[in-house]
Amino acid sequence: MLVIPLLLGVVASGPTWVHLPLAVVWVLGYFAFYAVGLWLKSRLKKKYFPPVRAYVIALIVPAVAVLLLQPALVVWSLPFAPLIAISLWCSYQRRDRSLLNDGVTVLAACLMLPVAYSAGLPHTPLPDVAGWLGQPGPVGWPAVWAATGLVLAYFLGTVLYVKSLIRQRGDRRFLAASVGYHALVTVIVLVVAAATRGADAGPWWWVAAIVFALLTVRAWWVPRTAAKPLQFGLGEFAASVVVGLVALGVLGVVG
Repeated sequence: MLVIPLLLGVVASGPTWVHLPLAVVWVLGYFAFYAVGLWLKSRLKKKYFPPVRAYVIALIVPAVAVLLLQPALVVWSLPFAPLIAISLWCSYQRRDRSLLNDGVTVLAACLMLPVAYSAGLPHTPLPDVAGWLGQPGPVGWPAVWAATGLVLAYFLGTVLYVKSLIRQRGDRRFLAASVGYHALVTVIVLVVAAATRGADAGPWWWVAAIVFALLTVRAWWVPRTAAKPLQFGLGEFAASVVVGLVALGVLGVVG
């Protein structure tokens, strides 16, 4: 979840120098976010603060580099700020394993796809942010948002799926919610596939529908087995790669 949206955005726009410090900011930012969450969960105990300080200091140089190379990226702080605030509030309330916290964390992670894509677009001064967001770019914003929606739908599903295997194992209502979610996404993707018939990315939406149908079967079947964390963890890795490849097709990067 930390890597795939970033890579998809970089591939969609084409790699540029700004992607290097951006990737560093993204990884260090995740570590800082995790450290702050632990600090808040501990009710601000001093022993949890040194990692917070270390990661925040480490973020300064790459963050400044990103803003110097592509200052208009600051606009992405608008959608990220409330998501981060909600997640940190959940940590302070010791609800860091709640569906709310998982949901906003997944959404923030998947937003890295359009962020990385926009970072690779031609440099534009900050006053022209509105035009910068609307410029077509190599693959076009509609394809970028479609791919973002696809990976978001997948990673939101993993929240329910993994909980049905661990913390909510044996809870039939939660299992039904997981299976129902994947089935609903499958239907939605089928509708999109039918609506985009004849478009360049149209065939990839049919592939996506097949993938989500298989994920629905997995969501129903695996919790009924004695699968161990290593086994379904490897399955998650494989499924993430497959969804990433399908997203590349939706982006028009692969034929």
